[in-house]
Amino acid sequence: MKKKILFVVSSTHVIGPNQRRTGNLLPEVAHPYEVFKKEGYEIDVYSVKGGEAPIEMVEPEDPVNQAFLKGDGPEKFKNSGSIEEVSTDKYDAVFVPGGLAPVADLPDNPTVQKILSTMYENGKVVSAVCHGPVCLINVRLNDGSYLIKGKKVTGFSITEEFDYARGDVPFELEDALKERGADYSCITPWKAYSITDGRLVTGQNPASAQGVAQRVVTILES
Repeated sequence: MKKKILFVVSSTHVIGPNQRRTGNLLPEVAHPYEVFKKEGYEIDVYSVKGGEAPIEMVEPEDPVNQAFLKGDGPEKFKNSGSIEEVSTDKYDAVFVPGGLAPVADLPDNPTVQKILSTMYENGKVVSAVCHGPVCLINVRLNDGSYLIKGKKVTGFSITEEFDYARGDVPFELEDALKERGADYSCITPWKAYSITDGRLVTGQNPASAQGVAQRVVTILES
């Protein structure tokens, strides 16, 4: 039976006091999507509001991004389902891409939290990259503990944010992860870095997106 991957993505077009244009970052969408597609996995896209989930077009000339843009992925993002309609038992793993958009509408969304906690409690793989791990900071398990407490995680670093969008985000992801008790680590800015802790997979930045997907595949195929 084919594995099924759930993409949970942002519906946000703008963020911050200056209304910076944003979306789900293309490389962080396309590279994992193509990894999963190559494995023959089925992929469904659900966004906070349903309907069009914006893609921020960074590096469209990249060959993997091009493959995604010429395939069925963009149509799924244009006509995404609503997260209120997700049946978690259908999926083997959930993946959350970054871009600034998730910072605006994922951290405090109770439906997102329920999807992630339910999938994790039921033995599924939970994964996110770059700013995507903002989805994890308020997720609690059935015993009341934070999902990421004591877990090895990474995500967009303070150093990277300083040179990218410090004035547009309401908090530092690195700090938020640490405050929830996560064992946070990162490497040189903008270099690929992804880590696995059990069934939790996270990546630091756009360069890490493919590595996150490959780690998810490794778990699902083991």
